[in-house]
Amino acid sequence: MTLPHLHVAYEDERFLESDDARPLRILAEYLGPMKRFRELRVHDTIVFYGSARITAEGALGRYYDDARVLARLVTEWSKALPSHAHRYVVCTGGGSGIMEAANRGASDAGGRTIGLNIALPREQRPNRYITHGLALEFHYFFMRKLWFAHLAAALVAFPGGFGTLDEIMEILTLAQTRKLARRVPVLLYGSEFWNEIVNFEALARHGVIAREDLKLFRFADTPQGALDILKQEIDAMPMKPTPAFAHSMRPDETSDASATDLGVR
Repeated sequence: MTLPHLHVAYEDERFLESDDARPLRILAEYLGPMKRFRELRVHDTIVFYGSARITAEGALGRYYDDARVLARLVTEWSKALPSHAHRYVVCTGGGSGIMEAANRGASDAGGRTIGLNIALPREQRPNRYITHGLALEFHYFFMRKLWFAHLAAALVAFPGGFGTLDEIMEILTLAQTRKLARRVPVLLYGSEFWNEIVNFEALARHGVIAREDLKLFRFADTPQGALDILKQEIDAMPMKPTPAFAHSMRPDETSDASATDLGVR
């Protein structure tokens, strides 16, 4: 009798797609991007958040244009830095709208640009401005968000909906609770929009956040103004190891700790 061909577990596709193998798939979405970024020497990113529904022709079209301009300015500035300095790569969620605008602006400047895509029922398809080799597909939202934060030197949030709110509030919560061992500047682009959508002052007035927490982010309303703030914030940060991974602080660590290891604790 001929025995059936046997496979080791890591070659068994049926097993790998099962509930039992979910931890392996999660781990793959950590190790796979890490290998890609290491090979392509990506160390620091400027992350752009914003709505996939904003178009250049729509009611909020000026934000599309501004995201494109800001990403171009960031890339031009980064490319002009000395060769020994950290270089900053524009990173987005890889889809349409503000994400497309930022990837497009970085591409306009001849720079590399990252897209961390995730398959969704509508709207989320990789845009054509992402650099070849730097378009990564994710299944798990939380692993995708980990990689947004993992290499971020700064975050810029343009107007957006539930997804954008979720992403910036998670980063602000990590900063507020001192769970990140390095400071990640957060820039909210479009003060009129953000102050209408979120009453930050009321949160402090009602005592549900500390007034000091309002310093965890800054506002910008022009691409050049946003670039000036980003340069100021980044220049004020201490030198970081390469790659400059964030890691989660323990309760016994001080708030001014820096990322001295190369991974998440």
